[in-house]
Amino acid sequence: MNTTLTPFVKWAGGKRQLLDSIAARMPKSYNRYIEPFVGGGAVCFALAQAGSYINDSNTALINTYRVIKRYPQKLIDEIRILDQKIISGKKEFYYDKRTRFNELLKARKYTTETAALFIFLNKHCFNGLYRVNSHGEFNVPYNQSIRPSINEENIRAISVFLQDIEIYQGDFAKVARMAQKGDFVFFDSPYAPVNPLSFDSYTKEGFPKKDHERLARLYRDLTDKGCFCMLTNHNTEFIRELYKDFRIETVSVHRFINADPSKRTGKEIIICNY
Repeated sequence: MNTTLTPFVKWAGGKRQLLDSIAARMPKSYNRYIEPFVGGGAVCFALAQAGSYINDSNTALINTYRVIKRYPQKLIDEIRILDQKIISGKKEFYYDKRTRFNELLKARKYTTETAALFIFLNKHCFNGLYRVNSHGEFNVPYNQSIRPSINEENIRAISVFLQDIEIYQGDFAKVARMAQKGDFVFFDSPYAPVNPLSFDSYTKEGFPKKDHERLARLYRDLTDKGCFCMLTNHNTEFIRELYKDFRIETVSVHRFINADPSKRTGKEIIICNY
């Protein structure tokens, strides 16, 4: 796998630590690469395969991918200004920019400024956690950091890579159904909770039980179509039951994004249809 490109944001459920496990289980050959839940892009960047399709439901995230693709230097310049100003303003500056970001989200203004704030807030919020409330407002507190928000050369390299990538925003099923026989579809789906009575979300709509069930049906449809499919999730009875007809393997993980250090270790499963 490629190690030149690295995710530009920290993302819940990011797969950087599982790259070796994922690489070891990938099909030996395939046509296009399709990732319906791209998140921070760890797997997509590691594969660095031209002609890939990526998608996410998070509009602010996908806007940032598109801005990096089209306007990398303008984005870098705006983030430089933010990084310079937080050194003197710190807490007050962070919350002022969080308010501005939420104003842009509410107005549905997805611009270079929105992308710059998205990255800046991700790097300076508690645990790098992207979380929104029921009104769709980003509400994570400041983490006291004044470190730079980006590696500028990484942003430029990602921009070059994205020139050959199709970027979509919306429901996972729409882009997944574009897959044809011989394509490889990697589903880094939102985690099903260990406690089935609760569901976490990184968009205000969340990813409820019915969506996990809908995803499992899609997984079977793509299998029948002749696509190579891999899916990762928490090691729960709910997920195991949904995918009981496929190959399921358990891997150990460190969940760095959890606020409680005692809960940062656990098990995930990798499910393959080949």
